[in-house]
Amino acid sequence: MLEELKQTVCAANLALPKHRLVVLTWGNASGIDREAGLMVIKPSGVEYEGMTPDDMVVVDLDGNVVEGRWKPSSDTPTHLELYKAFPSIGGIVHTHSRWATIFAQAGRDIPVLGTTHAAHFYGSVPCTRAMTRDEIEEDYERETGRVIIESFSRTDPEEVPGVLVCAHGPFTWGADPMEAVKNAVVLEEVAFMGWHAIAISSDLEPLQKPLLDRHFMSNRSGDDY
Repeated sequence: MLEELKQTVCAANLALPKHRLVVLTWGNASGIDREAGLMVIKPSGVEYEGMTPDDMVVVDLDGNVVEGRWKPSSDTPTHLELYKAFPSIGGIVHTHSRWATIFAQAGRDIPVLGTTHAAHFYGSVPCTRAMTRDEIEEDYERETGRVIIESFSRTDPEEVPGVLVCAHGPFTWGADPMEAVKNAVVLEEVAFMGWHAIAISSDLEPLQKPLLDRHFMSNRSGDDY
């Protein structure tokens, strides 16, 4: 079932340690087959080393396991909420990558300070508000997804394909799982650049809008980076 998607999702998961975005088992990637109404995601707690497509777990859009010998990632409800809210995306990645997570733990957006950021994210990467006690105790993973969605009430998720969950870490997405991985790599790099730029000069202004527009539109059209 969904053999091609399982191969793609497995490859996306294996790319996370390759790009130094995860340690131990702290991360996951998923992909969705919207026509079938099914999602493929990394199993919970399984080491990346030796992971194969057969280890991937297939769930329906209510989170019920349809195929797989392992328990799906604990972040499954978060992924499902994002797929339901953002119909254009086909892949999601969650990590605890170091520099992006620093911003998340500080509860701060990653401001757009340079053209590297501007080429991939059309503005600041938002950090969600802190979750309430009820949200944490009631249905934490699902509520995490809803808090992310709330942060995009005025932002296009295709123009800013990533978010920081306050005190937690980053999620990124894309048209497919490998694009979600690419966006996770870029997010970590711009977090690294942003942190150090702020350390040098704490009163930096955001990038001028003409530069933001130029680099984002150029990259979207394939003319840049």
